[in-house]
Amino acid sequence: MEITPDRIVIYAREPAILNATLLFTWLTMALLVGVSAWVTRQLSVNPKISPWQNLLEIGVEGIYNQIREITQQEPEPYLAFVGTLFLFIVTSNLLTVVPGYHAPTGSLSTTAALALCVFFAVPIFGIRKQGLWRYLQSYLEPTPLMLPFQIIGEFSRTLALAIRLFGNIMSGNLLAAILLSLVPLFVPIVMQILGLVFGLIQAYVFSVLALVYIASATSVQQQGEQA
Repeated sequence: MEITPDRIVIYAREPAILNATLLFTWLTMALLVGVSAWVTRQLSVNPKISPWQNLLEIGVEGIYNQIREITQQEPEPYLAFVGTLFLFIVTSNLLTVVPGYHAPTGSLSTTAALALCVFFAVPIFGIRKQGLWRYLQSYLEPTPLMLPFQIIGEFSRTLALAIRLFGNIMSGNLLAAILLSLVPLFVPIVMQILGLVFGLIQAYVFSVLALVYIASATSVQQQGEQA
């Protein structure tokens, strides 16, 4: 069993190389787009709605409320970005129950790409909320001497996001492989169930951390006004 899908080569012919990470990343995205298009093709405002629309509304409302609680702001500007992050990660992790599927979140290249999305989203949301000058000033507070530490902090938390998700998913796969070789009957089933719960938790943690970083970049102006 390969620990990371990067090492599983599906197709290799120079200059194109297709590994499991790329394949299952695109399949996961295609699945999310297809299901979204199918569920939303006949949305209704009538009291009687389809079970799929009801499930969709529950999910969106849950993400909406979480954004509001964490950021203490209106969730609309952040709903699409954070919701997409969560859905992609949780779908990637939960689909591991499908035989032959390899979660792209088990690849450091995937988790690094997700962390980079957060890295660039934070200043974008911050500048949109506060304006360029006020956002840049936040790096100099409470003293300009903090500028190097603020910059280091931006890069270190991005690195931590990528490694945390990759390490947790990789360690879960490794543990499942070891148990499968030692006790090939009931224990792997229990571990797979725990893996699904663990995958859901990891998606939630990654999304919450992204929200915390965004909230810290967009709430400085409010704190300054209150002072």
